[in-house]
Amino acid sequence: MKTAPRRLAAVAVVLAVVAVAAAHAGELDPRDLDAYVERAMREFEVPGVALAVVRDGRTVVARGYGVRRLGAPAPVDEHTLFGIASNTKAFTCAALATLVEEGRLAWDDPVTKHLPAFQMHDPWVTREVTVRDLVTHRAGLGLGAGDLMWWPSTDFSRAEIVAGVRHLAPATDFSFDFQDLRFTPVPSRSTD
Repeated sequence: MKTAPRRLAAVAVVLAVVAVAAAHAGELDPRDLDAYVERAMREFEVPGVALAVVRDGRTVVARGYGVRRLGAPAPVDEHTLFGIASNTKAFTCAALATLVEEGRLAWDDPVTKHLPAFQMHDPWVTREVTVRDLVTHRAGLGLGAGDLMWWPSTDFSRAEIVAGVRHLAPATDFSFDFQDLRFTPVPSRSTD
């Protein structure tokens, strides 16, 4: 049997392709979309899906289907958030690439240029670490360093997590050691 994360990822990809195609076609018949989503939910055995189609900066469709958890009555709506694990790294890098393309930041900008409160354990590293260093896992933090500040779910805000990075002792100099925390401080429009 397929694992739940694989099913969720497969549904997300299928729905994204359909939504993009529908938006580009200029014709979005919600009845066709509803039928397609319901069929995809059955085929991939997921209890619920949240979907948004944005065209030219305007939300064309935003709705939920099914329930949040199998056997529970809470419905999915357009505001339901689902954990999608490491897929967020690709989204983060795509968003950053858009900002790079627009000239709003550069891969080799120091993180502190965009996030002045950002600090690492070592003041030199704080000054030198770049956006590229964060997204390529070469900021010197060890495997899994700081992950428990955000996963599993915690009450820490993004600002508190970023502030906590300064307390993480480096495992190495700038180098590769895979861990997820480095994507948290990536500059965002979030106010938390």
